Amino acid sequence: MRIRDLAPAEHDAAIALWHAAGLTRPWNDPRSDLDRALAGPSSTVLVALPDGGAGLLGTVMVGHDGHRGWVYYLAAVERGRGVGRALVAAAETWLAAHVPKVQLMVRAGNEGAAAFYARLGYERSEVTVWQRVIRDDPTCPPPTTLLG
Repeated sequence: MRIRDLAPAEHDAAIALWHAAGLTRPWNDPRSDLDRALAGPSSTVLVALPDGGAGLLGTVMVGHDGHRGWVYYLAAVERGRGVGRALVAAAETWLAAHVPKVQLMVRAGNEGAAAFYARLGYERSEVTVWQRVIRDDPTCPPPTTLLG
């Protein structure tokens, strides 16, 4: 297996894998997430490919805010073959060049993912994640208003 950055011709295959893995949500456009991840130097999408072959075995989106790294969209075509483990290791290597720690979020009830990350040495963090949608929110002024 080899791991490298996602190529433009693989965008549709990556998104299809995310759908198949149940990682997408109707209110969150995965193509927009992909485009944003590839638009700047603080994030990327890594893919696992078979040695000497074509076709995605898995993906992971990785990025950082200058203090901590984040892992998103970890998906493998088949579980139990080491693809997820290899992608997490590659994501950690990518992040280690930029930040001292990595975090990720697991949806409530996804005990399979929680167990996978625990086996890799990740620990639950006593943090509550809060959010507010700032696009399409009538109470939030457009960015041009805030910037003058």
